[in-house]
Amino acid sequence: MTAAAVMPTYGRYDIAFERGEGPYLYATDGRRFLDFAAGIAVNALGHSHPKLVRALADQGAKLWHVSNLYRIPEQEKLAEKLTKHTFADKVFFCNSGAEALEGAIKLVRKYHDDTGHPEKFTVIGCSGAFHGRTLATLAAAGNEKYLKGFDPAVEGFKQVAFGNLNELRAAIDGNTAAILVEPVQGEGGIKPAQLSYLRELRKIADEFGVLLVFDEVQCGMGRSGKLFAHEWAGVTPDVMCIAKGLGGGFPVGAFMATDKAAVGMTAGTHGSTFGGNPLAMAVANAVMDVMLEPGFLERVDKIARLLWKELEGVVKRHPKVFIEVRGAGLMVGLRCHVPNTQLVDKLRENGMLTVGAGENVVRLVPPLIIDESHVREAVEKIDKAASQLAA
Repeated sequence: MTAAAVMPTYGRYDIAFERGEGPYLYATDGRRFLDFAAGIAVNALGHSHPKLVRALADQGAKLWHVSNLYRIPEQEKLAEKLTKHTFADKVFFCNSGAEALEGAIKLVRKYHDDTGHPEKFTVIGCSGAFHGRTLATLAAAGNEKYLKGFDPAVEGFKQVAFGNLNELRAAIDGNTAAILVEPVQGEGGIKPAQLSYLRELRKIADEFGVLLVFDEVQCGMGRSGKLFAHEWAGVTPDVMCIAKGLGGGFPVGAFMATDKAAVGMTAGTHGSTFGGNPLAMAVANAVMDVMLEPGFLERVDKIARLLWKELEGVVKRHPKVFIEVRGAGLMVGLRCHVPNTQLVDKLRENGMLTVGAGENVVRLVPPLIIDESHVREAVEKIDKAASQLAA
């Protein structure tokens, strides 16, 4: 068996896994890895979580797919959970973060068209952002690295510096429909927005009559220590996109909105063949049930603070390797002096999985179920890898 028939769009490591348990993955050659990549912040409850396995197996024995031609009770149940615990009144289910962003962009344009302002179609995003790999989401982020070869870029998007309110205000004009921001930039280098910045975004959106859209595909679903990262700022968006941790490894995404923002999303305006099918909804409902258990998010916040404290010690011990720790909750970035790819490789050699990010950052996005023993193990491996690189 070879990978020759698979389209070579990924630079894959020569390793394959056969099973996982909690925060660990086991390779086909028998090696065990502490997984602080978690499928790029997807396996929020670790591998083979018993409640998720049971939910998938039980639903799989009953009904997989019917399409959205009919009511899907599991979908309605999940939508009620999400709206009860967020700002949103309405939810649309899809299969990925990129699809969620595409849907949100459509919602934004439809809102202004339905409210008498079809000229408002431009979305202002931030430099360093990542919103997906579709043509529209690539244009929304404006990253030349990912846009190269796919010209012309979809029109209707512009970017300003992340965190720069003056630049944002100057970019707003009569065509502006929305502001799109990740409360914590993921691919861009694990950069959290200042809470004051998020609060000002809400004020600016209201002042200019545009919609505020938060992309919480990576930083949402408990990763910050709250269900959604924007909650730390005490503000709410008009629209929010989620995915990754929502399915705990099963493909599912969603975009959510207030009734006011979703006014134009009527029958026939948007759709998805697989979105919100019974299998995905069963798993996502189980994920939500676990995350909403009393004390779960408080425990995430507590273990995140311990990890941060330990990592700050690692940075001090290895000044030739590390510059700083940054991020939010269990979405942590180690900014490096050495090439981040070298550290990712060295950690993998020492039995720990991580993933790179922009600005020469190594991303640590472990399952939210890790405990103190896993923090100690991770720190030992990072210490060892840093010592080896420094030598």
